[in-house]
Amino acid sequence: MPLVPKVMSTQHPDNATPAPFADDEGVLKGEGEVEEAVDVFALGCDEQMWDSEGKEADNQVVRKLLIGHPEFFQDDNRLGRDMALTLRVPNPRIELDMRKSMVEALQSVPAAWDVARSFYGELAEAPIQEVILPFTTSSEELALIEAYYRDVIVGQENRPILSDHTVKDWIGEFYPKRIRVIPLIEDSDHLLACDRIVEEYLHGRDEPYQRVFLARSDPALNYGMVGAELILKVGLLRLHRLEQRLGLPLYPIIGAGSVPFRGHLTPVNVERAFTEYPSAQTFTVQSAFKYDYDKATVRDGIASILAHERGEPLQIDEDRALDLIERTTEEYQSQVQRLTELIARVSSHVPKRRERKMHVGLFGYGRSLGGVGGVTLPRAIGFASSLYSIGVPPELLGLGALSEDDLSFVRENYPSFDGDLRASLRFANERHVRELMGYDYLRLLVRFTEELDRVHEGLTSATFASLSQGYSSGEITHYIQESAHLRRFLG
Repeated sequence: MPLVPKVMSTQHPDNATPAPFADDEGVLKGEGEVEEAVDVFALGCDEQMWDSEGKEADNQVVRKLLIGHPEFFQDDNRLGRDMALTLRVPNPRIELDMRKSMVEALQSVPAAWDVARSFYGELAEAPIQEVILPFTTSSEELALIEAYYRDVIVGQENRPILSDHTVKDWIGEFYPKRIRVIPLIEDSDHLLACDRIVEEYLHGRDEPYQRVFLARSDPALNYGMVGAELILKVGLLRLHRLEQRLGLPLYPIIGAGSVPFRGHLTPVNVERAFTEYPSAQTFTVQSAFKYDYDKATVRDGIASILAHERGEPLQIDEDRALDLIERTTEEYQSQVQRLTELIARVSSHVPKRRERKMHVGLFGYGRSLGGVGGVTLPRAIGFASSLYSIGVPPELLGLGALSEDDLSFVRENYPSFDGDLRASLRFANERHVRELMGYDYLRLLVRFTEELDRVHEGLTSATFASLSQGYSSGEITHYIQESAHLRRFLG
């Protein structure tokens, strides 16, 4: 059976501390990302996402890894057998200006196999075996990716050239013959229908298993922290029922970041992920996890995830959960709309940690993906960073819709709720919460007042004041960076 990884290193730029491979301005790009891949494999990660969506990805990455680090990728570190490189490609249905980047990424797969065969010999495994499709909303989108690779990229090998040659005669056979497609599902309607999408895709296919990537950041951006958690609980339960019905392993991937708002997965907090998502097979290790802690701590956190065995999902009253998702989402989105202008002003000063193309969160894609029409927000990391930088943790947004009875249900089905809230409120600014969110939220702060980080509070006051007093962008960015270092995440 092929490798089914447990720790997926990603290129999400949520780190406060610049990566060791970044440029002088703290931005990681190009050759630095190739070096990063070697480093995270050495730390114990058994998968590296290689992102062609929203950034310029190096399609020669396999060549550069194997030729540049031949000693490392030997013995128990064989690429394709012991560790995976997994492509994330643009979704042609949504990301129209990046559609051809998907083609370029898929065309690199057979070339990567040629490099691996030259490096390892005839018994080489394909170094790239799977691709991730973001914004998945249907089984047809997955089937199109699979069919394009099989029929167009591999299928061209038998196409005649001139009178007596084929493509295969000229440049060799194409391997692997097929590629597996992982749906990355990011909006509420389709996360709740993830079982239907997967079942339709698997119909008539003879697969040993299927991986399913459930987003955690963009659901929080669109529906708030509580909504995101409850959506994932329902989705995971429905996937489990499908797995039992089909008798086929379904391996969920959870895309969690370090900030509580985005999943609260850090090297010192991995048990939280096991408590909330016990049926998940794979967890993402994002940049803050890797660079805002010392290497020994990071290595220990990764080892804990590798040692974890998946179990059954948490049971949940789906009707009650759906009602709470709807009510907290309405409250959350209403509050976000009132803060949009302020968030945009702060986000323009958030430091870049990776070179990326322009890409907005789901709010910017309109109603069809569950966002609010006409409202454009930064991506989830910039959004969370902006609010933390002024001392208004995004975890608070939407909680005003919950009654005491609702809170009991949330605590029962989201066991880490109080811990996540406590961790976020440590970095709150009491005055800003009062002014921007209303008096009712102070009742949540009262329980945690003694735990507030007063240095962080001072930095958020300086950031907020600087926005209105005409300070230079560099000074505001400095305050944002200093507060991020205290939190051990940018956003």
